[in-house]
Amino acid sequence: MAHTVRRGFKLDDVARMAGVSRSTASRVLTGAGSTSATARAAVLSAAETLGYQANPVARALAVGGGVVTRPTEGRIVVAVVGTRREALRDPYVATAVAAVAEVAEDFSAGVGLEWIALGGSPALRRLADDRTVRGVILVNTVEELLVDLPRRLLGRIVSIGVGSPDVPHFDVDNGGAAEAAVTHLMVTGRREIAMLTGPDWLPCVRRQTQRYVDLMAAAGWEARTVPADFTFAGGATAMTEALHRWPGTDAVFATCDAAAFGALSVLTQRRIPVPDAIA
Repeated sequence: MAHTVRRGFKLDDVARMAGVSRSTASRVLTGAGSTSATARAAVLSAAETLGYQANPVARALAVGGGVVTRPTEGRIVVAVVGTRREALRDPYVATAVAAVAEVAEDFSAGVGLEWIALGGSPALRRLADDRTVRGVILVNTVEELLVDLPRRLLGRIVSIGVGSPDVPHFDVDNGGAAEAAVTHLMVTGRREIAMLTGPDWLPCVRRQTQRYVDLMAAAGWEARTVPADFTFAGGATAMTEALHRWPGTDAVFATCDAAAFGALSVLTQRRIPVPDAIA
């Protein structure tokens, strides 16, 4: 039976027709996260039947910006600060873009993804002058960037990370999280705890590292930090260095999942039991 394609349907309509939750429909249509083959087929079929246009995340990641799902109604830009364009490939960024896409869809807005260099003035001025940009969400924000923001962006820019009197922000208690993780290792009897740090230009990384150093000093133990980054390869390299420098290491604290998985790969290859030998 032929279906008449109608416009104006929302994500909830797709989920209802497919018989899945809204979050499952969102994961299928944005490409963020995994779903069963059955759910995926049902969601895609429902989206086609209803004429629902989606998948802004995949398109944004593919072109690195300029994505507009409804060109006449503007877009929300997720602007990722980093030293290299590879910052756009961080799984954390995909999660953030998926969340923005899910909310923006209800406000008839598209979503875009942009890389912002640490000295980001030219890129931010371009966004400020772009009339299709309804708002900007900064990710991996640094204080220096906030000082040099174009005034035209104020009122339509927010930050995940540090903020300023002019830029509202949402942040995570990275220092508190580090304290919880390291304290857990300590109370379970670990003493030679190494930390695989992240990029030191990030305020969140500096907070985690400082809390680790303070806790180790308070316990009278040596702080053992190894520079890493937010990648699997970086975690593996840092873990290898930590084992070389401190063969007695009995625990590891990494600043992100990707680095932790890289560290685990090295321990697995060396047949070092986790968490028995190294937690």
